[in-house]
Amino acid sequence: MILDLFSLSGKVALVTGATRGIGLGIAEALADVGAHVILSSRLPKPDVMASLEAAGHKVSYIQADMEDPAAPAKLVADATALHGRLDILVNNAGIAYHGDTHSFAEADYRRLMDINVDAVFRACQAALGTMRRQKSGVILNIGSISGYISNIPQSQAAYNASKAAVHMLTKSIASEYAGEGIRANAIAPGYIETDMTAGGLANPEWSPVWRAMTPLPMIGTPRDIGAAAVYLCSEASRYVTGEVLVIDGGYTSR
Repeated sequence: MILDLFSLSGKVALVTGATRGIGLGIAEALADVGAHVILSSRLPKPDVMASLEAAGHKVSYIQADMEDPAAPAKLVADATALHGRLDILVNNAGIAYHGDTHSFAEADYRRLMDINVDAVFRACQAALGTMRRQKSGVILNIGSISGYISNIPQSQAAYNASKAAVHMLTKSIASEYAGEGIRANAIAPGYIETDMTAGGLANPEWSPVWRAMTPLPMIGTPRDIGAAAVYLCSEASRYVTGEVLVIDGGYTSR
């Protein structure tokens, strides 16, 4: 049956930045279809874990601050040790800073790249070691429509550049490791209701523009991204690699 292709029963998935927003939406979705999901975040959230466990999900938690250069490799190693394998890595942890390019603070630029690009590269690198030994695995990176277009009215050149880097990293890994049974794809969300976008959606200058630029008369939810993650992490997408799936309500069609 076609529905069987979406099952992740018996699979082990690691999701970074997983205790809120898009990351939590992905973690819940993967658990819904049978995966044992290892959630990671900079700060533990016992209430989130308790809620997932109460819902009957198979979940574990590992704390990791992805700004630490040593954290991605240690996180992947610890996650793999829990079950002796790692089938799915979802690199979701990320930050966003806005500001004019000519005056953008060096410290903000460096932290943004450390988390959005360098940590993603290091986590992929660590997971590839495990997945190559298994001769199977799925990497899913969370990019953004900001990796394709220059958002308005806010200025965010550094953030846009970081997400474009994630997209190309994904495509390069997909090409390099396809022959070893490893797939790599990305999701490029548009405006999704999360803590990260709450300020912008409440901004009287930004929000009307964001909504007017989005053909579908709605803002997306983490569940929308979670549903796509299930597809890209399951056998339903067995012939898909190197893709960046845009989920933006049509924003980039304009």
